[in-house]
Amino acid sequence: MRIAFMGTPDFAVPTLDALVAAGHEVVAVYSQPPRRAGRGKALRPSPVQERAEALGIAVRTPLTLRDAEEQAAFAALALDVAVVAAYGLILPVPVLEAPRFGCLNVHGSLLPRWRGAAPIHRAILAGDEATGVTIMGMEKGLDTGPMYLAREVPVDGKTAGELTEELAYMGAAMMVEVLGNLDRFPPVPQPEDGVTYAAKIEKHEARLDFTRSATEVERQVRAFNPVPGAFLEHEGERIKILAAEVTGQTGAPGTILDERLTIACGSGAIAPALVQRAGRAVMTPSELLRGFAMPVGTRLA
Repeated sequence: MRIAFMGTPDFAVPTLDALVAAGHEVVAVYSQPPRRAGRGKALRPSPVQERAEALGIAVRTPLTLRDAEEQAAFAALALDVAVVAAYGLILPVPVLEAPRFGCLNVHGSLLPRWRGAAPIHRAILAGDEATGVTIMGMEKGLDTGPMYLAREVPVDGKTAGELTEELAYMGAAMMVEVLGNLDRFPPVPQPEDGVTYAAKIEKHEARLDFTRSATEVERQVRAFNPVPGAFLEHEGERIKILAAEVTGQTGAPGTILDERLTIACGSGAIAPALVQRAGRAVMTPSELLRGFAMPVGTRLA
């Protein structure tokens, strides 16, 4: 098939690779423009742009697809289909309708649950036992289009990073399967019941709230690993907690209960396993406490 691929983060790279490996003609890649990053704030292309350029595929990075000129350039590609994976820009109707078979999206949830920007994080935060990938046809509404194929995986204590990688590779294989057998995968409308929305993650959500139950706090830790990183603040310093376990210990919420940095929550407690000070390497709680005093009985705000 003659394809344009539209994606930006690491999640999208396996799908691009899978399309090329399957022998499809990827004539253009669309990705969000390079962003300033790192200490030097140099412009850095997206993971998808870097991979596409390595593959020798032309890359386009428009700020918007609402301009008539951009829409005409997209239509001129004479596509069979556009494949979308975490692109990050809204596709206007002229773009959605330009390819012969429309635009198909790799969405990291079991639709209609978790439509929107952050389905993997929201599934973990909500305590969902399972999530998955849906290959869906795109339309004007937010993730409201028909479903071609859906597959489930257990959340099973995984971090957002681990789950993102698993779903990225699964979604890539699913997209290739659908494109190779469109007759076998007729689009099915989404159910009207069970719709939830996965709002974009805001940085303030990663601050740990120890008035919540230990189960909820541990979900925060997994949902925000690796980014933005669940954190607490003590004496003006931000400390990320990257892994933790729920324990049955009790105390006033936010109180450090022992020399292993176990912290009381609204019910139960969490015992951090991996932590990180700003600008430092990941370490164990015992390594942290050797160089940063947090005595038993300290109350974290």
